Amino acid sequence: MTDPRLRPPCTAAWSLAAFALLWTGARAADPVRIEVRNFMFMPSTLTVSAGAQVTWVNKDDEPHTVVSDSGMFRSAALDTNDGFSFKFGKPGTYRFNCSIHPYMAGTIIVR
Repeated sequence: MTDPRLRPPCTAAWSLAAFALLWTGARAADPVRIEVRNFMFMPSTLTVSAGAQVTWVNKDDEPHTVVSDSGMFRSAALDTNDGFSFKFGKPGTYRFNCSIHPYMAGTIIVR
């Protein structure tokens, strides 16, 4: 058994700080994803931080597109399991739809 006086100090505060750094780093790397399923964008409204990259993935058996109402971005037709990504650099509200099925719509809120 090791003499406890020879161990490096490890306090709850140090452990908590290390965990917070690791957790924050993992959260920053988490992908932001919207699924296209059952002819809907899920979620239909998403809030992200400026600089976030959002990826839409088509999970339907029919093709869909992702088109910004303002013309800022536009995907090609996405077949099943195809994806499209866009990086949102500035705060604002960005509305989008599927040009093939215009009733499919969503909103990205960038803070």
